[in-house]
Amino acid sequence: MNSETTVADGVERLLATAPPGETPDLTGAHPRLSEDRIRVLDQYGSRRRTHRGEVLVTEGSPEESFLVVLSGRVAVVEGLGTPAERLVRVHGAGRFLGELGLLTGEVAFFSTVVLEPGELLEVPADRLRDVLVRDQAFGDEVLRAYLTRRTLAIGEGLGFRIVGSRYSPDTRRLREFAARNRLPHRFVDVEADVEAEALLRGLGITAAETPVVLWRDRVLRNPDTAELATLVGRRPDRPTTRLCDLLVVGAGPAGLAAAVYAASEGLETQILDAVATGGQAARSSRIENYLGFPAGISGAELAERAEVQARKFGATATVPADAVTLDVTGPHTTVRLADGDAIPTRTLVVATGARYRRLPVPRLEEFEQTSVYYAATLVEAQLCVDDPVVVVGGGNSAGQATLFLADHARSVRLVAREHSLDEYMSRYLADRIQRDPRIEVRLHSEVRGLEGEDGRLEAVVVEDTTSGERAELPARELMVFIGASPCTGWLAGAVALDDGGYVRTGRALAHPDDDGGDGGATESTPTTLETDVPGVFAAGDVRSGSIKRVASAVGEGAMAVRLAHEYLSRVTSRS
Repeated sequence: MNSETTVADGVERLLATAPPGETPDLTGAHPRLSEDRIRVLDQYGSRRRTHRGEVLVTEGSPEESFLVVLSGRVAVVEGLGTPAERLVRVHGAGRFLGELGLLTGEVAFFSTVVLEPGELLEVPADRLRDVLVRDQAFGDEVLRAYLTRRTLAIGEGLGFRIVGSRYSPDTRRLREFAARNRLPHRFVDVEADVEAEALLRGLGITAAETPVVLWRDRVLRNPDTAELATLVGRRPDRPTTRLCDLLVVGAGPAGLAAAVYAASEGLETQILDAVATGGQAARSSRIENYLGFPAGISGAELAERAEVQARKFGATATVPADAVTLDVTGPHTTVRLADGDAIPTRTLVVATGARYRRLPVPRLEEFEQTSVYYAATLVEAQLCVDDPVVVVGGGNSAGQATLFLADHARSVRLVAREHSLDEYMSRYLADRIQRDPRIEVRLHSEVRGLEGEDGRLEAVVVEDTTSGERAELPARELMVFIGASPCTGWLAGAVALDDGGYVRTGRALAHPDDDGGDGGATESTPTTLETDVPGVFAAGDVRSGSIKRVASAVGEGAMAVRLAHEYLSRVTSRS
């Protein structure tokens, strides 16, 4: 039986079993467009009749058009024509279809099928982008709906499946990639899911061959992240090797801000990241002190919105893309990637941020791939359900993780070497932690050892640095937030770094002779965020002396673009 026959059978089942009417919109994910809005869209697209059983969008294929239902009914379906077929939503007149992939380049995670014939308005994706840029209110409405649909899909466990052991480093790698890129998926744990063994047996796969990724008729056996990214179309834009105006390396808050401002101001802009958009901020379960979000926002959601915003203005994003060296010896600054590509650019923003530091304790490597984590997102929270957890750190990241995990874990103990919880942590976080009866705080304490067998953590040994007493805290998971080290290995020898490996910029590079000893900058002094290489700027956590906060990183990213414009103007005036 071929795939077309299978899909046809699935459509017939849907037509026979779909309930009447449409699915109520309780979340704002499926707004109904006004007649005035539809008349405007008519100028950019075309109308056509639909027929019963027509497949408008196929799961796993790119979405090429923005579709508005003018009459009739359509169904959104997961796994159309497969044994796992599932009706997700039913839509009627006035609703627009599609997912976030229409804006980001990912493939569709669902199929869309006509239940009752009618009429459809079809706007090509490239023309939709023009509409969204010109009509900000409509752009906001579409983006808000698509972001909410993605959140619902993730929460409902739709999308591809990752099957493997929770203790497997490769399973963890795939889950982190999917979670940090906010890809709809669900995890099937061979350690706990009673159906996992039967599922693998039916596919002829042994537990030793896991993890595997399953999606429709595709089975990927322990894929690397690039292979998984290709499956879902997460790498739609290969980095161009022609000269660009601005290249941004690192897609954290600073890098994304730079990409948004540069692209919106007409610069040909590319942004690269080795893992996912969002940087360290994407590992935060909730950012509550960022301007404009009084209820807070997760780091992953903030990154997702920023990426869509950058793409809306024409920036291209390539994830994963690993920068390995910076060449500043030629006529143009060139970034070389691990896959061999070389990207020349007129200006460069280095925004590669920092990675969390590891605990200097015995046996860390034994447990690091199975029980030690450097983030507290929904992925980690799902692993911590009903488990005892220990969080280490005295800053905001540790505080946010502690409060978030308290909603999922059996118990949470926060270990901090500080003598006061608000020494480095925001007062509002410290107050909430101290008032929460689910959380035990151990101040002036440090981790001295890890206990467990077969790579599975059972307890954390901590020492009170004041009394010298040691205690063994039960722990299945250990969350570590003890500061970070800059991601600047790829810059070695190309730009000036400080003793800690952070990028030096601006007056930090000036010699006494440059300014006459009075602190005043001269023409030869690099601008505020500029490195010792003209046209190369650093922004965010990677920069020496930066304030390690999301808001300041966003500000520096925007400022770097202004300085890049000034540099390009100077270069143009001299030529």
